[in-house]
Amino acid sequence: MHNGQRHEAGPLLARSRLVTVDGHPVCAVCGAAVTPREAGQWRHVPDGVPYPRPSRWFSPVTWSELRAIRTYRDFTARYPWTIRPELCGGAMTTEEDWTEGTRRLRDYHGQLTAARRLRHLPPAHNPYLELVQVLAGGQRLAWAALPGGLGNVLDLPARRKELAAIFAWAIPDQGALSVLARQGPLLESGAGTGYWAAALSAHGADVVAGDLAGVPRSGPPRAADARPAGGSRPRQWADVLAFDALGAVRAHPDRVLFLCWPPFDDDAASYAALRAYPGSTLAYAGQGPGGPAGTVRFHRELAANWSVAEQHALPNWPGFRDRLVVYRRNGERRPLAARDRCPECQRFLPTGAAGRCDRCFTRRPPAMALRVNGRRVEYQQEAVDAMPPGLRKAIAGSPSRLWPPPG
Repeated sequence: MHNGQRHEAGPLLARSRLVTVDGHPVCAVCGAAVTPREAGQWRHVPDGVPYPRPSRWFSPVTWSELRAIRTYRDFTARYPWTIRPELCGGAMTTEEDWTEGTRRLRDYHGQLTAARRLRHLPPAHNPYLELVQVLAGGQRLAWAALPGGLGNVLDLPARRKELAAIFAWAIPDQGALSVLARQGPLLESGAGTGYWAAALSAHGADVVAGDLAGVPRSGPPRAADARPAGGSRPRQWADVLAFDALGAVRAHPDRVLFLCWPPFDDDAASYAALRAYPGSTLAYAGQGPGGPAGTVRFHRELAANWSVAEQHALPNWPGFRDRLVVYRRNGERRPLAARDRCPECQRFLPTGAAGRCDRCFTRRPPAMALRVNGRRVEYQQEAVDAMPPGLRKAIAGSPSRLWPPPG
């Protein structure tokens, strides 16, 4: 019984995947938070009780535990979600997946330990790419052929974040390094750990690397330098000087600017640097407009005033399409005329904003609205009417609800 109604708890699913509201599964009938039980059953989380976290039903596979597991039965007992269709989206982990995933992770962690011990990056040695190839099972990163159950064991999103913290967000290869080396003296802004700069130097390129969390020209690292989990300073593969993007461009105006995965929400790291840059050639590693690298203004400036001279497809993680693109500046600069407008009243909105303006929202509120990842998501009445009952009730009771106002 829940909220005065007697019904069996069951999760709301869409295309065989759990539907979550406020980060937890919800009941398909009443919209309340639900949590798994044994034998494929579920139970309601009582009102006013926090959702149980952490939970073995949702905890990702970790190498520290996986390497101690001796049998497939022990594996599924520790990670029961890997064989529950509604919890793993139908990608159930077989014994073969467990065996192969354990083997690949053992090789991966062995090579990762060796990579951490390297004092410098030898020529033609690319430990980042080699580690990703171990996970993919071969030199070709054929992610589409990777069984979903094997992906459950490898936890590729976690591996990507792990390797990005050690190396870089984009994965270099010999083709990309050759393209960059041909451009002349390079300035990499936002160089992070300096892995691309080290690989370029080993390839014979002349490169200067700078980053906000770099090392000053003299003295110890700054206290404000970025640090990974655990508090230790990130490994530096090359000398990375302490420059913001504007400072780097102004200090080295004669070098070709190289930007690798600049933040999607920081104009200073991409757009402002590009506007201040006096050169005629730009190299950019990342995805195109609308992707997670580079701001809206940055990509609009590229589209308006730069032309593609050369492209090279980079090795990618599943779901990503990174490319190295060399741009040449157009002869005459065009101003950025594109402006974002409210789709209802046509008033200007902040660049990159989505949805209606605050004035239109207040004057003509939707049937329902939520705050999701800092953005307002609106639902008109026809969308609310089309929702499954459990989802409609879950959103109505969510603490993230903006409209109707709670209470």
